Amino acid sequence: MAEFISFQPSDFFNVVLYTGNATADRQITLGFQPDMAWAKSRTNTENHALFDSVRGGYRIMPDQDNAQDANTGVTAWNSTGYVIGSSDSFNSNSQSFVNWAWKMGTTSGLSGGTITPSGYSISTTAGQSVIAYTGTGSAGTIPHGLGKTPDMIMVKETSNATDWAVYTTIVGKSNFLKLNTDASEASTSNWNSTLPTSSLFSIGAGGQVNTSGRTYVAYCFANIPGYSKAGYYVGNGNADGPFTYTGFRPALVIIKDTNNNEDWWMVDYKRSAYNLTDKIITPDQNIAEVQDTGYFGDMVSNGFKMKSTNVSFNASGNYFTYLAFAEFPLVSSNDIPTVAR
Repeated sequence: MAEFISFQPSDFFNVVLYTGNATADRQITLGFQPDMAWAKSRTNTENHALFDSVRGGYRIMPDQDNAQDANTGVTAWNSTGYVIGSSDSFNSNSQSFVNWAWKMGTTSGLSGGTITPSGYSISTTAGQSVIAYTGTGSAGTIPHGLGKTPDMIMVKETSNATDWAVYTTIVGKSNFLKLNTDASEASTSNWNSTLPTSSLFSIGAGGQVNTSGRTYVAYCFANIPGYSKAGYYVGNGNADGPFTYTGFRPALVIIKDTNNNEDWWMVDYKRSAYNLTDKIITPDQNIAEVQDTGYFGDMVSNGFKMKSTNVSFNASGNYFTYLAFAEFPLVSSNDIPTVAR
């Protein structure tokens, strides 16, 4: 028998498409008050831009190692969405944009760990949080507030130019990925060789996550059946590619080959409203959207199915990490478990 979450996925995640007009104070309507917004021009070469309510009016760029900068991308957050300015990152005239937005919401009551966050916003219901902190230069632990173990954590230093550091279950406690490059997984001291727990994530003295006196932001995601899933699949190099069970029809899937130097990829249900899902954005590059029927595959009611021999998605024997969010939930009581690598 299928189980269903007690909320609609669109209460906590949404995808919005619009055409830029370079006009300040433009409302983007989502149906909820978000705490994290990520934008990309679909038609032009523009950097990705990510804002969150914890850091305020400062942009970081998923495709770059740059420090955060003051920017008129998101200028205000409100009960139905957010307000954007005239920034090229969010609202360049006549360009087509996609925005991905997440709701967190809880901003009090977080405790524990050896490093105290300087700010945060958390949703235990949706299993997602934004955590800001200052590095100490010594190994420590940071509370994430999710109430269950995060399956993916994306960390960016905001005060200096440093690569992103991405933890995901398949690369484990000793390796990491860089969101801003196509590099395969690499060994690291970032996670202090310690897996996250239901209350804390561990950091070592790695410069990507913990230089003394520098500021950082962490985006943490725990799997919520029917709403979100971070996991992995193994490619087979065949046009009849692997099926990945998520327990829902995906609204967004982010994918990275952990074994080879291949781009990150993002597909969503708004830009590719019908299968074949063939409109791709690369988080580690500033290029425009790519459309090609040879890419990706299908989003179906309980997961996604590869239908491509493209090595970026389906190299034979390679491990691919992914992060997915739901359009519609469909969670079975015989949920497929994650197997150890």
